[in-house]
Amino acid sequence: MLSIFAQADIPDIQWLPLIPHLVMAGAAVVLLTIVSVAGRWLPKWFPAAWTVAAGLAVLATAIPVWMRAWEWGPHSVVAGSIGVDGFSVFIIVLLACTVVLTALVADGFLQRESLDGPAFYVLLMLSATGGITMASANNLIVLFLGLEILSLAVYVLVAMHLRRAESQEAGIKYFVLGAFASAFLLYGIALVYGATGSLNLADIRLKQGWFAYAPDGSLSQDAGMQSVPEDAVVALADNSLLLAGMAMLLVGFGFKVAAVPFHAWTPDVYQGAPSPVVSYMAAGVKAAGFAALLRVFFAGFGGFADDWQPVVFGLAIATLAVGSLMAIVQTDVKRILAYSSISHAGFILVGVQAATDAGVSSVLFYLAAYAAMAIGSFAVVTVVSGPGDEGTALDNLRGLASRRPLLAAAFTVLLLSQAGIPFTAGFWAKFEVITAAVDARSFWLAVIAMLAAVVAAFLYLRIVVAMFLDAPDPDAPRLHIPRGPALAITIVVLFTLAFGIYPEPLLNLADDAWLSISFVAH
Repeated sequence: MLSIFAQADIPDIQWLPLIPHLVMAGAAVVLLTIVSVAGRWLPKWFPAAWTVAAGLAVLATAIPVWMRAWEWGPHSVVAGSIGVDGFSVFIIVLLACTVVLTALVADGFLQRESLDGPAFYVLLMLSATGGITMASANNLIVLFLGLEILSLAVYVLVAMHLRRAESQEAGIKYFVLGAFASAFLLYGIALVYGATGSLNLADIRLKQGWFAYAPDGSLSQDAGMQSVPEDAVVALADNSLLLAGMAMLLVGFGFKVAAVPFHAWTPDVYQGAPSPVVSYMAAGVKAAGFAALLRVFFAGFGGFADDWQPVVFGLAIATLAVGSLMAIVQTDVKRILAYSSISHAGFILVGVQAATDAGVSSVLFYLAAYAAMAIGSFAVVTVVSGPGDEGTALDNLRGLASRRPLLAAAFTVLLLSQAGIPFTAGFWAKFEVITAAVDARSFWLAVIAMLAAVVAAFLYLRIVVAMFLDAPDPDAPRLHIPRGPALAITIVVLFTLAFGIYPEPLLNLADDAWLSISFVAH
């Protein structure tokens, strides 16, 4: 059977689309080798500089892949297991940017905490490699392998602060619950294979198309599709097995994106993990999780959108409500931002639930905007937390404007963006997903999303009030802002303001990225 992504004049294996994967993974292996052989002679800044260079190299290699995707159209390589399209390139670029920014944030933190810097950067790049694989996977097993590469590295990163019991506890919680989520995902893959006889998303989508167009068992030809054997239709005669597999997959993805009710790990893990690790989890891991969810449920299960839309509708409502309301009662900034991350996942699910091209484009825009906001916010927390990464209570931010006015102003911009205030990227992100829900006639979901945004604005204003109106602690130590976090915060603030004032370039890029793959969802 011909894969949707396949083209007769394209060789099965093309190395160019794989270069971003190879550069990110190769940079991690080479860094580990260099440090093992000549670590004692290397300057302390070398691992961070190497990681930043690797991220920029991935960005450079993504350009010809994007051009190839538009020149040849969406296609697959490596026996149809890796999709080459604008969607995968968009996520690759986003993950490369998160690696660069996280490396900048982590540099000063690792030196301050006397932690093993090279191990952090190696694991960071390996985790990003897994995320890139997830975003490009056109095969469920390849997707699972990418998920495990991403997850195993992050488990270690969460628990790497060996002198903090909270970090060890967070690592154990994340590992145990992550193992359960992986089991659900793998079980779902098995059920989908049992129902369709294939692990390739394009093949699964083709068989759904035949089932949808021939409910009586006839072999009526679907426009634009090659002939499908009769046994392929019989495999979907009873779709209950496939629906069960879809439910299991949704549970696994729900854990990775911190959707309610699979969110219980998020506040404790965010509070206990090293702050730079949390910035990567909130930006990179969430982006990879949603990329995999979109690819599977649109490119693979688009024919069953009427079945999974109500479930996503319920998840979005629960995630918006729990994330917004629970954040209000928190007193630790990392826990506040953890529940904020849950709330943002709810907004992204609003776009997913629309099950339209506009909905998915809005999700891509939201992922880019939120990545900047999350990394910048946790970069500020990294600076303020002080030695031991202990000073993350809301009281530690009191009077920050009088001690570090530029830092407080930057944090305010990022918080206002998360609240959805106009002239910030966060405003357009929320506007786009809510508009997509309205266009899809999900009016109640749009109303609930707007109410959740109003409630969430209160918690961000709490932090702003503490920074600008509360008196600073006279005994508070002077804050030292390393160059790496300062540069990262500057970049994300400029990004947030630039695309808040003029969002069209990023919106158009998100539209182009999805439209190069969206035809398989119809």
